[in-house]
Amino acid sequence: MRSLGLCSLMLHVIVVCSTELTFELPDNDKQCFYEELQNGVKFDIDFQVIAGGNYDVDCFVTDPVNNVLYQERKKQYDSFSHTTTMKGTYKVCFSNEFSTFSHKTVYLDFRAGEERPLLPDMNRDTALTQMESACLSIHEILKVVSDSQTWYRLREAHDRIRAEDLHERVSYWSIGETMILFTVSIGQVLILRSFFSDKKGSVAANT
Repeated sequence: MRSLGLCSLMLHVIVVCSTELTFELPDNDKQCFYEELQNGVKFDIDFQVIAGGNYDVDCFVTDPVNNVLYQERKKQYDSFSHTTTMKGTYKVCFSNEFSTFSHKTVYLDFRAGEERPLLPDMNRDTALTQMESACLSIHEILKVVSDSQTWYRLREAHDRIRAEDLHERVSYWSIGETMILFTVSIGQVLILRSFFSDKKGSVAANT
């Protein structure tokens, strides 16, 4: 059993339990992740297949009494949000059982909880000061930067794996063409030699 209980607390302003991981999913296999959540907690799931086969995977999410909250088949990527209605262990599963030979690599981002206000008095009725407004702007920009970096990392990993696969195929194809070329060349030489051998034999017989 794998647990998603890895919480990142940034600058003491975020109380979101967040886990990002990339894992291998063999063919004909299923992997599940478990997280203990309280009642009334919102959680978000983002996943993407970054390598293997047709870049698709089955995914489903269940609550503590095994009610299916989310279920999709052969998805390349997707997002899901839900607010818990009971306390207990929630399960997120990824299945590659429909594939008989394709090994998959899956990225998963699991977030649970809500952000606290950046400033303790943000909910007050008075206007924010210039410094408070600047802090909020920087905070929002940093969140956008973090999301963009994650997206670029996924794109880079996806493109790199595809390029390596293409390079491997081209290499095998080149080796095959080289072997065929040598085989054809040797065959042509042998055929030409057989022509000259036949001519020498016929000349010798005539004389």
